[in-house]
Amino acid sequence: MEVFALGYEKINTKGQKYFLHKRVGTNGNTLYFFSKNPDEGIDLPSGFEVIENERTGLPMLKKK
Repeated sequence: MEVFALGYEKINTKGQKYFLHKRVGTNGNTLYFFSKNPDEGIDLPSGFEVIENERTGLPMLKKK
């Protein structure tokens, strides 16, 4: 079975593939996070750039 990823995908310096996700809380705040799960990925929102934690290799969003 093939999995087709939708949305933004980032391969870190360690060669691990992460996908961008979004969750909206009950108070209306939007949380963006990266996961290895390709389901329900989203595109990179405008006004943000992707950086990588140097120690862990985990990608993170940063406002431009």
